[in-house]
Amino acid sequence: MNEQSTTRSGFTPAYLDRVGSSFTDFLGTTAPDLLPGRRTLPAVSVAELAPHATTIVSVTFDGGVLMGGDRRATMGNLISSRDIEKVYAADSWSVIGIAGAAGIAIEMVRLYQVELEHYEKIEGMTMSLDGKANRLAGMIRGNLGAAMQGLAVVPLFAGYDLDAAEGASPGRIFSYDVTGGNYEERGYASVGSGSLFAKNSLKKTWRPGLSAEAATRALVESLYDAADDDSATGGPDTVRRLYPIVYRVDAEGAVRLTDDEVAAVAEAIVADRSAAEREA
Repeated sequence: MNEQSTTRSGFTPAYLDRVGSSFTDFLGTTAPDLLPGRRTLPAVSVAELAPHATTIVSVTFDGGVLMGGDRRATMGNLISSRDIEKVYAADSWSVIGIAGAAGIAIEMVRLYQVELEHYEKIEGMTMSLDGKANRLAGMIRGNLGAAMQGLAVVPLFAGYDLDAAEGASPGRIFSYDVTGGNYEERGYASVGSGSLFAKNSLKKTWRPGLSAEAATRALVESLYDAADDDSATGGPDTVRRLYPIVYRVDAEGAVRLTDDEVAAVAEAIVADRSAAEREA
């Protein structure tokens, strides 16, 4: 019986013999062509042909961490999408935001979600937050070939550390580079084309010990400031009712804020700035 033949159960031996907890390793053995980094790319830059997601921001607060992203994707000088979603729940205790080549990034997120779920089913426990961050670094490293062709994926990862020491902040943020370098950030972080402007905004509005409500305002305001200076970052669209995607991760798990909750924060920021302009 060769590797491709099936057993009485209908599965090939590869499905029954492997005992590792990594779904990515399993996929690399059974169907390596399905991994984003294993696909053959043309010998020319294709960066301008693929939609790119832009600005992602994450901030810690007293008891957890928030992550948000704008809704715009660009393709060169064109807006390819006005309502793309760039922030996802990785599992019950962590979130991931994507910046870079949108198609590859979304596929990587889906694979990563399965990776964490597969580990939990095989091991019977949730992977540590550091372990999750390191697994994601390996996936990014596997996409290095595509990144060299202009299809880079640089996510932002954050989560609630169930093993945090007493007195330490349970909300943690991790950023990456295209080679898979993994860096823990303190307080806040941002990636994407508008990240410089978002970070400058957070320098003025974020401080340790913020409440969840105050941190949400600081995050949404940083995205508003990024959209003001970066054409690839979309601001709140009150006509189409398009507002940033925002996730909160705390002791209750990862929860996506409703559109109405984010809209209330964004509209309060717009109202305050409008009033300031009238008084100037």
